Amino acid sequence: MTRTQYLKRTTALAGVLAALGTVFWYAGAPWFEAAGVMLRPDAMLLLPATVVAGADIARRGIVALRRRHLGIELLVTVAAIGAILLGEYFEAAAVTFLFALGGMLENRAMRKTRDALRDLWQSVPSTAAVLRDGVEYTVALRELEPGDTVVVRPGERIPVDGRIKHGESSVDESTITGESVPAEKGSGSTVFSSTVNQNGVLYVTAEHVGSDTAVARIIARVEEAQDSRTSSERVIDRFARYYTPAILTGSLIYYLVTGNLQIALTLLVVACPGALVIAAPVAVISAIGRAAKRGVLIRGGSELETAAAVDVFATDKTGTLTAGKLGVARLLVYATATTARSVSGVIPVDASQTPKAGEDELSLLAWAAIAEGPSEHPIGRAIRAHGENLLGPLPHGEQFRYETGHGVSAVHAGRTVRVGRPPQDDPAAEELSGDGMTAVAVSLDGTLLGLIALADRVREDAPEALAELRNGGVERLLLLTGDNPSVARSVAEEVGIDEVHAGLLPEEKLALIRELQSSGYTVAMLGDGINDAPALTAADVGIAMGAAGSDLAVESADLALMSDRLRAVPEALAGARKAVRIIRENLAIATVTVVLLLSGVLLGWVHMAGGMLIHQGSILLVIANGLRLRR
Repeated sequence: MTRTQYLKRTTALAGVLAALGTVFWYAGAPWFEAAGVMLRPDAMLLLPATVVAGADIARRGIVALRRRHLGIELLVTVAAIGAILLGEYFEAAAVTFLFALGGMLENRAMRKTRDALRDLWQSVPSTAAVLRDGVEYTVALRELEPGDTVVVRPGERIPVDGRIKHGESSVDESTITGESVPAEKGSGSTVFSSTVNQNGVLYVTAEHVGSDTAVARIIARVEEAQDSRTSSERVIDRFARYYTPAILTGSLIYYLVTGNLQIALTLLVVACPGALVIAAPVAVISAIGRAAKRGVLIRGGSELETAAAVDVFATDKTGTLTAGKLGVARLLVYATATTARSVSGVIPVDASQTPKAGEDELSLLAWAAIAEGPSEHPIGRAIRAHGENLLGPLPHGEQFRYETGHGVSAVHAGRTVRVGRPPQDDPAAEELSGDGMTAVAVSLDGTLLGLIALADRVREDAPEALAELRNGGVERLLLLTGDNPSVARSVAEEVGIDEVHAGLLPEEKLALIRELQSSGYTVAMLGDGINDAPALTAADVGIAMGAAGSDLAVESADLALMSDRLRAVPEALAGARKAVRIIRENLAIATVTVVLLLSGVLLGWVHMAGGMLIHQGSILLVIANGLRLRR
């Protein structure tokens, strides 16, 4: 029998006994004699009810006392024993049963706040189909190793983090990123454990298995967060260390002065700080669990509390406001089509069938893509990818050479093609740079064919996300980037940021963060968790973008986004503000309840059983208020 089952059964039994005893008590059932002993029918039911409900309470109170901690359970135990000594059996049974019932309901409510964690555990498959030496085996998850090729059929959950070797499908990644729309995946795409393959067979090369997967890191992070404490909780803990002994002392003094043991014991019951103790944890766990379900990992209660106070938001550019991946934005042809077109076998016969480019533009792109064939530079890869996307497979140039700061050159079909810096006096290149693009020049046998402009595209949701931050109370939005000023200003204008600091080294970003903090601001910094590490660490709230693929981000950030959805940032900060507001509401409910109950006892309006009923009601009200954060 589990502890939960034991508590359910003992509480239910105590409730039945207490209910029957209460009936006899109200009915005024007469005493009767058994074996020469005078017995009360209500006492024969209410005393066992007190023992059944109070045994576990007393045990926990004694354990806490041995650890030199005066807990709520000890107060309830002392009050119940005192009530029995006074012959107030109904009071004793009511106090212990209501406390046990409240504790059971409290535990049940708190378990509900961990639903996101439980759902994540249940989403991880226990076996996987793996290809070894061309033969498919079904193995336990613990037997998988990095490098294994895993076969995932439609409807199955992916058991590893890895890359698709071959196959195409839509994958439901809501368990990791919180996104409800399935992501389209193909060869080379990254996939994560516990996500669902919806159609098409996928062959996945495992990169992370077991405890190294993104879902395992999420679970570990949420567990860690649930054990952390807010500053409010730490204050309450310190307060409780003195509060409980003070209540015991005060009740004893009241009894010694007035001689009224019943009221002294009632003071013990109603002064229990139960609602006060639970006020913050239920809100924190609810908020962290909901955020995890929506793809945002929060390190703990302290970070949640700090996030609620953010009034300055600073962000990197590349990989945060922008996708962090260059793409071809424009093709400018200088030379005539006759000069540029002669790229053997790569230009379609009917160029009009190829979208977004005419024959001259395609020729310019083809020559550049051929020259960039072996290149590992981001510009080279972007040009090559765009060329093959429009024209299909392209040959690699021969005699490939890379000259640092100047570009690349190669030979194809006896002709020399170069891709590199545009001429310094080229007005078109200057205009493209002013528009936030990077321009490269393509020349053939010394003749300038034209320019290819590349840009890191702004994320579609960036303007809306930043507008939500401003509407949510963030006073200043800053762009901190190492990129050149013209590119930075172009991106800032597009997304709605007024303050731009460009050309910054990591230590200069760090200095700006500290300068803002010294001015009294609470600063959040959004970055990729790697090249922005100093600024992320120094900020009051460091936010890592796209942490599903970054071990460093998950380990070091205060908030980590498991997807690249920027709107998750204002949603997370809004959730933090709501959590802090509910914590304050809960503390007010708990404090007002205790003050009113103490006043009621001293004025003779509140008795022990009624006081415990109101006390437990305040605990359930605090829990219900905290659970609102799960919606």
